[in-house]
Amino acid sequence: MFKLKKKLISSAVFVVLFLFILSWIPSVRPAALSVLKLPLYIFNGAKRELAGVILYHRNYVLNDRLINENNLLKNKFNTLNEIYLENARLKKLLSFKQQAPFKVIPARVIGRAMDSFASVVIIDKGNFNGVRRGMSVITHFGLLGRVIESSQDSSKVMILSDPSLGVSGVVQRTRQEGLVSGTLGAYLIMKYLPQDADIRIQDRVITSGFNQAYPKGILIGTVVEIGNEFSSLGRYAVIKPAANLSYAEEVLVVLP
Repeated sequence: MFKLKKKLISSAVFVVLFLFILSWIPSVRPAALSVLKLPLYIFNGAKRELAGVILYHRNYVLNDRLINENNLLKNKFNTLNEIYLENARLKKLLSFKQQAPFKVIPARVIGRAMDSFASVVIIDKGNFNGVRRGMSVITHFGLLGRVIESSQDSSKVMILSDPSLGVSGVVQRTRQEGLVSGTLGAYLIMKYLPQDADIRIQDRVITSGFNQAYPKGILIGTVVEIGNEFSSLGRYAVIKPAANLSYAEEVLVVLP
């Protein structure tokens, strides 16, 4: 320990004497600076590298923290946005429920039946809530489908896109009747229209009420195309469904 102190003192004295000589003997400065140039260059380079390493580590830690905070804020925003959208949907559904001319049971879509071609959804209400097989299911936009199976606390609903589900509908403007069924696609088809049927594009099609499963006046969709049957004995109309058949989340089961 004593030797180390002695060396440090000697080094300090040498540096002081060296600086003193540089300040009082100008002729020695060029040679001295030439000797010190390389060590000073190495020292400055090492200093820059050390500062770079320190700053890189600090910036890396700061950047990592900012990324985590940003992801957290994004998740919070997405959650709040989802709550906002859900509240907006529920508000519309509640308003429709209050104005509907029939009694309804609100329910949520909780899944899709795996044994069907994506045309059957599962809702969280069943026999315990008064839901029975054969009841129609709607959204605030219009008709969605029909209950085909009901258990104690859930039910299966076949949506309109299934070809096996037929609904008696009428053109609201002219009262022309036809049978509306699914196509396993985004559109429905209204069949059995006579050749002289008064039907136009943008006509609204509603439930006729002739089938007890579907109360009269529920909006099914809007006519987007009209064509002739292959037999040329009648016409058909392509209907864009009022309800979004692909991703309904909140629904109403209509009580008879």
